[in-house]
Amino acid sequence: MRYFALTVNLKDDPRIIEQYKAYHRDVWPKVEQAMREVGITAMKIFLVGRQLFLWVETVDEFDEAVDFERCEQMFPECREWEDLMITFQERSPDAKEGEWWAMMEQVYDFDAAKGS
Repeated sequence: MRYFALTVNLKDDPRIIEQYKAYHRDVWPKVEQAMREVGITAMKIFLVGRQLFLWVETVDEFDEAVDFERCEQMFPECREWEDLMITFQERSPDAKEGEWWAMMEQVYDFDAAKGS
């Protein structure tokens, strides 16, 4: 398994934050299907204030440079979903050139620490 952590901010408006949360209570089935088909095995989104934290678990063969984009190529609904979700978000100030969500660096692993 591989793991990814990303962050982005929601716009600073309580109504927008509530709308974003409402959409995620009922994610479109084709979006979830595409994620499974490209090798995403688990995903969680956490929120504090207006900062989102996305945790993704994938198969070992998952290539983040290719497979996140494959979702949008597989189903037009995925592109539509992303276009909609971006209206609630602001690019992370920590994102690199060409990124919207900033890829986070893992600095600790509880399971790996058990062996030390």
